[in-house]
Amino acid sequence: MSHSSHRPNWPAVFAIAFCVACLITAEFLPVSLLTPMAADLHISEGTAGQTVTVTALVAMFASVIITSLIKNSDRRYVVIAFAVLLSISSLIVALSTNFYLLLGGRVVLGVALGGFWALAASVTMKLVPPHALAKALSVVFGGVSIAMVIAAPIGSFLGNLIGWRNVFIGAAMLGGVCSLWLVKVLPAMHATSVEKEPMLRIFKQTGVKVAMLAIFLTFCGQFSFFTYIRPLLATVSKLDVNQLTLIFLGFGIANFIGTSCSAIVLKKHLIHTLFLAPTTLFVCTGLFIFFGHIPWVASLIIIVWGFTFGLIPVAWSTWIARNLAHQAENAGAVQVAVIQFANTLGAALGGVLLDSQGILAPITLCGGLMLITAGLIGFVMPRHTGTHQS
Repeated sequence: MSHSSHRPNWPAVFAIAFCVACLITAEFLPVSLLTPMAADLHISEGTAGQTVTVTALVAMFASVIITSLIKNSDRRYVVIAFAVLLSISSLIVALSTNFYLLLGGRVVLGVALGGFWALAASVTMKLVPPHALAKALSVVFGGVSIAMVIAAPIGSFLGNLIGWRNVFIGAAMLGGVCSLWLVKVLPAMHATSVEKEPMLRIFKQTGVKVAMLAIFLTFCGQFSFFTYIRPLLATVSKLDVNQLTLIFLGFGIANFIGTSCSAIVLKKHLIHTLFLAPTTLFVCTGLFIFFGHIPWVASLIIIVWGFTFGLIPVAWSTWIARNLAHQAENAGAVQVAVIQFANTLGAALGGVLLDSQGILAPITLCGGLMLITAGLIGFVMPRHTGTHQS
């Protein structure tokens, strides 16, 4: 791991955070635009949801392959290239006339997403000295929370106002801004000798296998539900487009608050948070299945869900930072691969269940996976983790 020996390069840190926000926004745009995209391209909503699946699948492989290929490359040019791919992807999606062109655009996004995410933490470490690292990482992860606030409600609102294709054209313009900003502020960044070590060596660290399994189950459950949240709320809770926009906004704001508050909780209660978060989400799935037909109850559940899930990525990144800080780039690549594989499988299973078993099937799957995750963390993680936090 290499830190900047000079003053923190905050313009570059904020540029990284902005690009993270744009990439996450582009990844999740289909969630709020699923219905009009499916109608326009004459496909089912379950099939349209596979646009999230293919992005996650490609990102999974891209994170590992790209990290292995760029050992001696200047990270500055690599990161800028990912921002350019964001624009290219969004333009392909916006101009697509059939499902296969749509998938092609999402493949390009997967390359950018996987590669950028794999390098985000290690690049941030190169931009600031050690004493400023925690603050810098919180800024970068704040970009994810902002994207969660923006993507769903803005996508839903603008999609209804100007059409889903123009929404993706806007995403392409954001990618252009990312590219120009990174060109202006990023310094040259070369790999260290530690970052050239074999990637799978991180699994020799205590608790890493258990942690990665828990991460996989959590995100698989999340995406089996979240990918199909729009048809779920529209069908079960009978919410119209304007109400859905407000719900997505509430989810995003709650997610941002959860992420913002996480540092206070995680400082002393990391393992407890990792256990209680999936437990809470399991309870939310049960409440929705039985009471989701009541609009205000459904709305409250989604807001609680947003706050709770806001804690999870930061909590696992904190666990990894405390245990694998010396192999930040390799650990980042593996974590991204695990998360994106989980996203892929979760979205795919959710889509299949939605089309074959009914509207409540994806959230039922989600609840089961969250329960298993909580059990794994509660009964296995404390005996395997090398951390001492409660």
